[in-house]
Amino acid sequence: MRRRDFIKFIGGAAASWPLVARAQQRERIRRIGSLTGIADDPIMQPRLAAFLQALRQLGWTDGDNVRVDYRWGGGDADRIRKYAAELVALTPDVILATGTTATEQLLQASRTVPIVFVLVPDPVGAGYVDSLARPGRNATGFMSFEFGVSGKWLELLKEIAPGVTRAAVLRDPTTTAGIGQFVAIQSLAPSVGVEVSPVNISDAAEIERAVSAFARSSNGGLIVTASPLARVRIDLIIKLAARHKLPAVYWDRPSVASGGLISYGADYIDQYRAAAGYVDRILKGEKPADLPVQASSKYELVLNINTAKALGLTVPSSLLARTNEVIE
Repeated sequence: MRRRDFIKFIGGAAASWPLVARAQQRERIRRIGSLTGIADDPIMQPRLAAFLQALRQLGWTDGDNVRVDYRWGGGDADRIRKYAAELVALTPDVILATGTTATEQLLQASRTVPIVFVLVPDPVGAGYVDSLARPGRNATGFMSFEFGVSGKWLELLKEIAPGVTRAAVLRDPTTTAGIGQFVAIQSLAPSVGVEVSPVNISDAAEIERAVSAFARSSNGGLIVTASPLARVRIDLIIKLAARHKLPAVYWDRPSVASGGLISYGADYIDQYRAAAGYVDRILKGEKPADLPVQASSKYELVLNINTAKALGLTVPSSLLARTNEVIE
């Protein structure tokens, strides 16, 4: 090749390099991690489907321009710790964390990988963010509820079963959320004339023993607070409530759809859609530290009328009027 032709070739190639680099940058597959509950959980699948659908609407398609790496903790702390480390080692662009334990373990594994959490009741108290308005760190997201909602569960129990004077509060005592929810319920108890006592849910046999012992005295009811462990044990809890004829209030709709009496809580599917919006913003260059933590904007009251009938309860018309969904 003559010198003049060689120089032309090099010059043309150099001019095309920025175009090639920009094309490669556009085509780079971004990586999203997801640390959540149980892989085949029929409750979790619609939530993740809503997350992926919202991502597609924002221009991100799994298997096309993004790859989503899933890990399933199943409510087991050791497994969640292991999978948090695995996800961080993959150096994703952002990680979706479901619940307090997943968020905590991911933050212990990395202070740099961006994290968007959902279903976390008290991110400030748990130390995940500096403040709701200015998270200031590598995590932000969506609160499942404020602790004040926990007091509404007690009010709801008293409303649907006025004869209740004792309530067993099923909670995970190993998390700040478990402690905080019980404290909120306990602080309201004297004003509604109900004595409350905690029941730890770390072990299935312990739950069965405690609920059975509680049911030996009359005028009792249950409040099931939000936690990954409660989700894992929910079938047992619903079965025990039915066996011992105990009216029970739950934190989410799926518990009522599975046979529980009544629930009041956030629309969690809506929260996963919102989380996709934050993931999109982070993929486009924004930082979690600058994205405010948001509280749930949609709450739903759900009643299982067949369970109410089985318990011999007459549902007040005022309660029915406020109910978003009646399951038969």
